[in-house]
Amino acid sequence: MSILVEVDHVDRVFNLPNGEQYIALKNIELKIKKGEFITLIGHSGCGKSTLLNIIAGLDTASQGGITLEGREVREPGPDRMVVFQNYSLLPWLTVRENIALAVDEIYSGNSQEDRELVIEYHIKLVGLGQAANKRPSEISGGMKQRVAIARALAIRPKLLLLDEPFGALDALTRGGLQDQLMNICEESKVTSVMVTHDVDEALLLSDRIVMLTNGPEAQIGQILEVNIPRPRKRMEVVNHPSYYALRNEMVYFLNQQKRVKQRRAKQQPPVIARNGLEKVNLDIGFIPLTDCAPLVVAKEKGFFKAHGLEEVTLSREPSWKEIAKGIAEGRLDAAQMVAGMPIAMLLGLDGQAPVPVNSALTLSRNGNSIIFGKHFYDKGIRTLKDFKAEIANTPDTVHTLGMVHSASMHNLLFRYWLAAGGIDPDLDVGLTVIPPPQMVSNLKAGNIDGYCAGDPWNSHAVNGGSGFVIAP
Repeated sequence: MSILVEVDHVDRVFNLPNGEQYIALKNIELKIKKGEFITLIGHSGCGKSTLLNIIAGLDTASQGGITLEGREVREPGPDRMVVFQNYSLLPWLTVRENIALAVDEIYSGNSQEDRELVIEYHIKLVGLGQAANKRPSEISGGMKQRVAIARALAIRPKLLLLDEPFGALDALTRGGLQDQLMNICEESKVTSVMVTHDVDEALLLSDRIVMLTNGPEAQIGQILEVNIPRPRKRMEVVNHPSYYALRNEMVYFLNQQKRVKQRRAKQQPPVIARNGLEKVNLDIGFIPLTDCAPLVVAKEKGFFKAHGLEEVTLSREPSWKEIAKGIAEGRLDAAQMVAGMPIAMLLGLDGQAPVPVNSALTLSRNGNSIIFGKHFYDKGIRTLKDFKAEIANTPDTVHTLGMVHSASMHNLLFRYWLAAGGIDPDLDVGLTVIPPPQMVSNLKAGNIDGYCAGDPWNSHAVNGGSGFVIAP
């Protein structure tokens, strides 16, 4: 898909009455493809609505800018329509007349018959045929919001912008409108950007979820790809094997931002030892693997305290990516890492800024295996040679294999093992990064055919009957 909207290094600075400045947004960069549904999410005050208003042309960036199909956005226009939380309907007009107001203004050169066809089509699209002649005071809040959406879509905008459109509605009405909006966007193929606080709403509707850090100087903290097939139905989305992993990643991000906000509010000086300048309050990140045992044992047995580290907190992280991010941001003082991560961070791989990292302790040298799905075992595949023959016999099938991190020893060994059997890891199979705790669920769901990871997830797959060890 081609790029429709580009947010190019946008800053937004507000001048305060006391002469100071408030930096709401800092260096926001985002490219939105045609037909894509993007959700902006983050805590209150992170600049979600500010960014939406800048894209709409209702506000102006202090630095950088917005382009729509290569043209700079400087003011509102009919190629962008905004749906607000408060409906913005004219109370003395009927449903049909509110929609007609926009259509008649934009398509004044069209015949009356053509304009009426557009109006009736969009009344039907949002299911308001029975209420077309009623005024806003005579319909429910959910119906009012459907009128606002119909009015926005009726002028056929290139970009639909929604600022918490369902925030004021009850849960039942909100759920029904979410389903309707999902169907409308899939039918009309309109590119959409929505602001929300609801993680489940974001997962249901989005192709990508843009998560913003806390203000001031809010930035894009993470962009989550929602690889759930379309068209979607609510229960199918909730039951998709990736749903809770994606949801947990969003909740984790929001909780981390909440903790950052709390730390800023406390503004406590760093804790130092009584007789020196050594830090004694450490946050150490870990992934739930057998390799984290030395850290857990040291914590439980009091080894940290015995060496003067009085306040050590073990922080469970959802992925190696979050480990690297926590170290880079200073949220974590130390962390369990896969073998290649320290050198990758030092060199600034994957487009990240270089971060000096010191390897203080080797936690493990074994416990890793290559696990394949049981469906391969049932087909008689036991060796690498058998797998190569299976690839040759199924040329139209892409066999997807999971790795834990691009800079991990698992990735290196996996690639070496495949290449040793005459299989090109970049051409003959698909390699995808999946956090270790999510490997088994993805294997069971059929999202991947195998993976290379550490225990206990290897034992979990074997003992649970979903996989077997093809290479220890």
